[in-house]
Amino acid sequence: MEISFPAPAGPLPAYQARPAGTGPWPGVVIVHDAMGMTRDAKRITERFAANGYLAIAPALYHRGNRLLCVVRTLKALKEGAGTAVDDLVAARDHLAADPQCTGKIGIIGFCMGGGFCLVLGPSGAFDASAPNYGAWPEDVSAIPNSCPTVASYGAKDRMLPGAAAKLEDMLATTGITRDIKEYPNVGHSFMNQFPTPGPLKVIEQIAGLAYSEPEAEDSWQRILTFFGEHLSGAASADT
Repeated sequence: MEISFPAPAGPLPAYQARPAGTGPWPGVVIVHDAMGMTRDAKRITERFAANGYLAIAPALYHRGNRLLCVVRTLKALKEGAGTAVDDLVAARDHLAADPQCTGKIGIIGFCMGGGFCLVLGPSGAFDASAPNYGAWPEDVSAIPNSCPTVASYGAKDRMLPGAAAKLEDMLATTGITRDIKEYPNVGHSFMNQFPTPGPLKVIEQIAGLAYSEPEAEDSWQRILTFFGEHLSGAASADT
């Protein structure tokens, strides 16, 4: 359902989904990719709720002019600070304040959203992080001190070559609990299902941006299992 929640820069719209039955449940903040609040972001939010998570996806591009919001959001990712970072922490606090939340909260993101997971993983605000093909912030020095991390990348991702190995090396230096996997036959955005007009499908595939169900579903199972281990009371397998 559509809601709004309090944040330092003022209330922000979000899409929230609650599990059936009675809580308390662990929480998950879903960080959308550069496309913004799409049907795909809502689909992902609902899937988490179906698996026993109180889930919220903040609409990061809803503070005035969309183009300016996009620019500010990307700047916040690059610098690791700014309104978008504050909004995501506020979304986490909104979940934590819910009487039906256990207080254990994870964060998951895709592309740009995955980059925010890399930024916020070391912040102490989250108990587990899932950066899927996460874009790098400018300063990566804090990443080795992240919370437990489950990450998925595609070997054919032209935008993030070698990212899985780089993240593995970073987290290994501090012994962070992790599950990092690179899928050999997919590129960027392989977990996202965007409604693409027919002629653009070919371009999408050439650019390596196409959804791939086998890898996407394997990633989902790894994420749900990992979150189930680190967010007390969570389901460990997809329902």
